[in-house]
Amino acid sequence: MSRTALRICPLCEATCGLTLTIDGTTVTGARGDRDDVFSKGFICPKGASFGAVDGDPDRLRTPLVRRDGELREATWEEAFDAVAAGIRPVVERYGPNAVGVVLGNPNVHTVAGALYPPVLLAGLGTRSLFTASTVDQMPKHVSSGLLFGDANAIPVPDLDHTDHLLLIGANPLESNGSLCTAPDFPGKLKALKARGGTLTVVDPRRTRTARLADRHIAIRPGADALLLAAMAQVLFEEGLVDLGELTQHVQGLDELRDAVRDFTPEAVAPACDVDAALVRTLARELAAAPTAAVYGRIGSCTVPYGTLASWLVDVLNILTGNLDRPGGALFPQSATDRTPRPAGPGHGFQLARWHSRVSRHPEAKGELPLSALAEEIDTATEEGEPIRALIAVAANPVLSAPDGDRLDKALGSLDFMVSVDPYLNETSRHAHVVLPPPPPSQSPHHDFAFNTLAVRNQVRYTRPAVPLEAGRMAESEILARLTLAVTGMHGADPSAVDDLVIGQTLGKAVREPHSPVHGRDPQELAAHLTGENGPERRLDMMLRLGPYGDGFGVRPDGLSLAGLLEHPHGIDLGPLQPRLPQPLKTRSGRIELLPQPIVDDLPRLRRAREERPAGLVLVGRRHLRSNNSWMHNVPALTGGTNRCTVHIHPEDAERLGVRDGSAVRVKGAGGEVTAPAEVTDGVRRGVVSLPHGWGHDRPGTRLSHASADPGVNVNQLLDGSLLDPLSGNAVLNGVPVDVAPAD
Repeated sequence: MSRTALRICPLCEATCGLTLTIDGTTVTGARGDRDDVFSKGFICPKGASFGAVDGDPDRLRTPLVRRDGELREATWEEAFDAVAAGIRPVVERYGPNAVGVVLGNPNVHTVAGALYPPVLLAGLGTRSLFTASTVDQMPKHVSSGLLFGDANAIPVPDLDHTDHLLLIGANPLESNGSLCTAPDFPGKLKALKARGGTLTVVDPRRTRTARLADRHIAIRPGADALLLAAMAQVLFEEGLVDLGELTQHVQGLDELRDAVRDFTPEAVAPACDVDAALVRTLARELAAAPTAAVYGRIGSCTVPYGTLASWLVDVLNILTGNLDRPGGALFPQSATDRTPRPAGPGHGFQLARWHSRVSRHPEAKGELPLSALAEEIDTATEEGEPIRALIAVAANPVLSAPDGDRLDKALGSLDFMVSVDPYLNETSRHAHVVLPPPPPSQSPHHDFAFNTLAVRNQVRYTRPAVPLEAGRMAESEILARLTLAVTGMHGADPSAVDDLVIGQTLGKAVREPHSPVHGRDPQELAAHLTGENGPERRLDMMLRLGPYGDGFGVRPDGLSLAGLLEHPHGIDLGPLQPRLPQPLKTRSGRIELLPQPIVDDLPRLRRAREERPAGLVLVGRRHLRSNNSWMHNVPALTGGTNRCTVHIHPEDAERLGVRDGSAVRVKGAGGEVTAPAEVTDGVRRGVVSLPHGWGHDRPGTRLSHASADPGVNVNQLLDGSLLDPLSGNAVLNGVPVDVAPAD
């Protein structure tokens, strides 16, 4: 008999509410939940394909353990025995840093992926941490850390109320938003225009978002920071700086004026390929708008000056008085944030507390560059042991990191590797143990990370829509058992991990004077937690201690898990509100406009004014039916225009003798690939574009649909040597390539 169940979509950052149709234990349909307090019925092709993603026949159903060189099905007990036997000897002989941990993008889309990796890392004690952040958003974390003292304090545009929106390197009509959680981002942009607002898009491609804009500026790839610096210079030069209510919260204004003085529109125009008069117009319009917001994303992050561009996005919001005010860019307040501490100086943010062993890359936010993973495995130095064992959780760096061929070989040389992954993909095929989590319908959902980036404060939780299939293990239990196995506690009850976290969190909360439970007994508080399992008890604890929580009885009308479960479509917590100075954790307790690491990197940006590409440069692109490498095995999401082709401008195609549909060879510092050409004026002259996440042609995988039309791995064109120095983020856009007909 058919039934329906609610589920929050885990397939992109929009976090839309879904109504699933279920026959028995099979999801047969998905539509938008019209009563969802956040998404109000919006759905995209990924959400509509939830059932196909959930029921993919290539999903692993039992663990795999390598025996005699082959991965074979095993019991869960055998799998965790093998993990303990493989990881612990490496730790005991070579130390914890000889064990690397790689965390992929899907971790932020699951409850378990948010709750358990921090415990694993703390227990293991390794500094060899690599995540998808350093091929994506690390520059934004670093700039937020330097400006606000907290790497996770990321302001988002107030899409529902702004009068003027400037998008830099962002294509939300395809991505559904990134570091800005907004169901129906396209509808919000259309509503902005309908109420008389202005949308400007800066992008070397005429994307779907750019076609919607009032003005599209086809900037030269990688020049975003120069454009933004020139806009800041105009604001100072023309007396347009107006901090408004931010004045008391900002330091370093005069120093910033001096720092950008020589980034005039005339000085940057040739490098940006943007007319100087237009740069001035952009700055004047931003200052004149009643409210405005600047929003930059992956196109401005994955370039040589990614941290400087991310910093300047917020600098422009600050200089025009649009940070922390309605209609500008505001700091969301998630229901599971820690109890807000009183405003005042904090510990600040530090970079380079340690370095990678081979190339001495500085850590950022506790992470090393994913680009350095291969060399940290395959290169011997006198600076400690190479990585000899690897734990990969929902990660496919063979496709997502530069120079996948080198990493592919390096992974094959490891003493031991364990992968938590539903697929045998290009990375997990190297593992000695593969631990497959269940499909999303059999898992609960709450968005810990994305609610801290949401354009409206709200809270939602959905329990599993389908019972856990016999023989499967919940992702939370997998990660709890993995944590115990690699930290010397193999065989302990997995509930011990949750009990440990609850005890530590409540123990700290009762000692904090600003906490609602200050001075109380942590054991007595723990006894009040509700929930069917450890993850739910932890969610209940976080809700009750959070900014909207009941404080374990202090605020009877506040949030708790029990109260949230009474609202299956979620609870609306209202529009974003000004929060300064509370979010600031800098040593000064103020926004530090010109931190020293930024000062030290500005000379590099000054030199960029003289740089011009000698030939073609490469940029990536997103598609609405795709999310990195983890959806190409679903037929419904790889049809139509979602193809791995080389976009090239007609004039460049004619000059090179390239015909539409013909095979072209693209060569970069890391290697070369061959793919079909797609001649289009949707990309500016001098630029070619290849999408990210393809290249499903390596042997030993079990991705039947993806391998039938594998595409090519764009990151193989990179050798991993190009990084943004402050954040360690890979430079994926604006890199030089040679293009020629394949014949």
